[in-house]
Amino acid sequence: MKSTFEPAAAVALLSDLALGSHTLGVDDIAKAVGSSPQAQLGQLRDLAMSHHVIVRAFSRLREVITSHETGRAEWIEPAIATEKARINHALSFLTPICQALEEAGDVIVIKSLDHWPDLGSDLDLYTNASQSDIATIMRDRFHARLAQPSWGDRLANKCNFIVPELPELVEVHIGRLGQTGEQVALAHSVIKRSRTAQFGSHVFRIPSAEDRIVISTLQRMYRHFYLRLCDIVDMAHLLDSTVIDYAYLRRLTEPAGLWNGLCSYLVIVDEYVEPYRGDRLRLPSQVRDAARLGADNISFQKNFLRIPLFPQAASLYASEWRTLLLQGDFHNTLRLTMLPGLAVAAVLASKATGSDKGIW
Repeated sequence: MKSTFEPAAAVALLSDLALGSHTLGVDDIAKAVGSSPQAQLGQLRDLAMSHHVIVRAFSRLREVITSHETGRAEWIEPAIATEKARINHALSFLTPICQALEEAGDVIVIKSLDHWPDLGSDLDLYTNASQSDIATIMRDRFHARLAQPSWGDRLANKCNFIVPELPELVEVHIGRLGQTGEQVALAHSVIKRSRTAQFGSHVFRIPSAEDRIVISTLQRMYRHFYLRLCDIVDMAHLLDSTVIDYAYLRRLTEPAGLWNGLCSYLVIVDEYVEPYRGDRLRLPSQVRDAARLGADNISFQKNFLRIPLFPQAASLYASEWRTLLLQGDFHNTLRLTMLPGLAVAAVLASKATGSDKGIW
């Protein structure tokens, strides 16, 4: 391994650490860290934070460095401690927020806790309560104010709340999922199949394993078009530790036009982790056969693993749009039709101002 952490080398190192593999070798890791300038170690920390793997990756890195007595472990513990403090602080708010919102309807924590023991940058919730009830509770109980919604937020029927003394936004998805809120049947499944789980000293309702996969697919393959290491590590761990009902997944996502995108997502994860693990994930042949993309289609750019928009991502969007249209779901097809214009507007705004704020 190089002694300097260039972006691609840093991602490889973090992948090795977060997946708990030994591809790079502990001696090489310790040598690389021991010979790298402090500024580059800081960049490695920042990259781990942006990919939401700092607790998982740095906990193992601390073990490696400590066992080799390189004398460069002093910067690792503060990074872990700072992130754990952020997580504990966020969960201390999330618990009473969920309890309060449950007075108005069902509340499920989505996406944010998938990275445990790491945590996402926002606190994402799904609810079947009314937007007015949600807004009233957040304002009266937590003195929260509603962030200015983007065009995409309005289409997706979600609200972002700014809560005093809480750095993270509380993002509430209300009755719909998908970039334009086009997925309603999937949203009903999230409530019906949800379960409770413990995270530290806190207990939250979270989606089933199958719904976690669907929600993550929507976010990665149909919205952002890039993957973070946390997404890969989360999915690999979920598929290893849980018996997935793929027949149910297919029944749920084929009518929504998402089956091929979901299969592509899982195959990308599988092919990405294989060199680190030395073996494949337990994916059935029906998933591999339906995938339209693999790990060879993604590339590391701008600090993330990018999915090409054309033709890959565009073909997935077209498949979703066509499926909804052929089923006669004209209302949600119309919502989805607005996505290309929204994407173009976001690109133009980003080029002109450096930000797509207010659009995407």
